[in-house]
Amino acid sequence: MILESSRSTADALSREIVEAGDYWIREVPSGGTLRITDLRGNQAVDTLFYSAADPGERYSAFDTIREQSNLYLTAGTRLLSTEGNVMLEIVADTCGRHDTLGGACAPESNTVRYALEKKTMHACRDSWLLALGENDLGMTKRDLTHNINFFMNVPVTPDGGLTFEDGISAPGKYVELQARMDVRALISNCPQLNNPCNAYNPTPIEVAIWT
Repeated sequence: MILESSRSTADALSREIVEAGDYWIREVPSGGTLRITDLRGNQAVDTLFYSAADPGERYSAFDTIREQSNLYLTAGTRLLSTEGNVMLEIVADTCGRHDTLGGACAPESNTVRYALEKKTMHACRDSWLLALGENDLGMTKRDLTHNINFFMNVPVTPDGGLTFEDGISAPGKYVELQARMDVRALISNCPQLNNPCNAYNPTPIEVAIWT
């Protein structure tokens, strides 16, 4: 569902550019709003959400899909945690649909999906591991679980498989989420070069926060 925001970036508490392949990690207080903007179009943004109070409670794709009876995320979607609590709600969306099934690229999946020589290519899981290594978060690689692929187009085939298709986003499209608890957001701006999710050309995004 397409729903535009009434917020102005001029009023944002912070605005940051995240280059392709980089990570971004911040806390968003309850009631605060996070906007992710696809600056050039067809960029996949792999995102993890955790309770800021207890990272053991984190976004659950299973619970979110089950409770909303929809495989895709858009305006009105409430993102549920592993404890069944509402973590965030998508309050604006100019793209219209986001994936939560395709997972994040990793050296291992690059090898399986593409070719053995692709294993050494940078991947989202590498970005998240770097974030954990460079920040004292009390988290380990075991905490890298369900993620959302904002702006990514991953249709489900009639036999239940997944395909990675051309993106449906465009320059300036955004998704906006309001926190329903204090949350920690960990983003990998996907560096994937091997499928159409980034139009084979990873590009920067902008992340803004209002409180």
